[in-house]
Amino acid sequence: MFGRQEAVVGRGAGFNPHNRFEELRVEAFPDDSVADTLPDAPPPRIETKFYVDSSKSILAVNDSPDLGFRYSINPYRGCEHGCVYCYARPSHEYLGFSSGLDFESKIMVKLDAAKLLDDEFAGRSWKPETIVFSGNTDCYQPVERNLELTRKCLQVFLKYRNPVSMITKNALIQRDIDLLRELASVQCAFVIISVTTLRQSLVRKMEPRTSSPARRLETIELLARNGVPVGVNVAPIIPGLNDMEIPSILRAAADHGARWAGHTLLRLPYALKDLFIEWIKREYPEQAAKVLNRIRGVRGGKLSESEFGKRMTGEGELARSIQQLFQLHCRKHSLNTSPLKLSTEHFVRPSTLQQSLF
Repeated sequence: MFGRQEAVVGRGAGFNPHNRFEELRVEAFPDDSVADTLPDAPPPRIETKFYVDSSKSILAVNDSPDLGFRYSINPYRGCEHGCVYCYARPSHEYLGFSSGLDFESKIMVKLDAAKLLDDEFAGRSWKPETIVFSGNTDCYQPVERNLELTRKCLQVFLKYRNPVSMITKNALIQRDIDLLRELASVQCAFVIISVTTLRQSLVRKMEPRTSSPARRLETIELLARNGVPVGVNVAPIIPGLNDMEIPSILRAAADHGARWAGHTLLRLPYALKDLFIEWIKREYPEQAAKVLNRIRGVRGGKLSESEFGKRMTGEGELARSIQQLFQLHCRKHSLNTSPLKLSTEHFVRPSTLQQSLF
């Protein structure tokens, strides 16, 4: 059912599940036939390929009441971080790809992202409000080091003084602290660093191309030291795998300067459930049954939940226990003690400002 059972070097997914929108299916060879033919074959490697995304708009509109923002920006579609649990994986199927290995090895790149954003802010119809960067895939995934699409967009945010909230699990954001510091000086920046686990061994299996936990904590500290409001996102919480780390993650984040914290429970929509099941059975065979049962325990007997109000928090006694544990340690470490307010009062259109001077 799942094709090849050994890990693909540097990848989270172990195979390409069928695209639910495509009729054509390509079946892999059975494992035993591959082994007989290539008995000494090295672990497979898959090269990342990049494609130009010629989208004519850059802002995505959110209509979910579970999320506290209306607009988000994603300069990339697909994510080389390869997080096996990523809720964004099924979105790759709209592009004709698979949500498995394709999602982390076939990346769409919006080369005009900064120009499109500039056009949005320059338009008289734009009313300044906080934009989340990114809402779907990580804006600091590895290729950003060379393309600098996120940095160029931040320069646009700074040009117009439009507030931005960023979420990432990559220490590459340290490169842009100069811009974030300036934005923060006018209450226009907030950064959330995702910390799923403090165990490097789990990171390498579950989030193979992300920054180490130590580097993420270092990033929190550096942002805080530079006056950039910073929080931690303990997400996703996978019952039976990383939920016991909630206290230690919150303590470490607070010790490094985080003042806010959030969390979400794992959900496994569409082909994501097949990817996760294959992964947990491959990497943690002795724990697999327990983890899957506990996921069902917070999802009403299922592996996913799409209903608003439940999909982020889960339901049932175990979900309530996780929520209580999270809140207890937030209080213990003085997290979320004051609301964060980003400001739109400094927004300016440079063209309007220039005209007023004359």
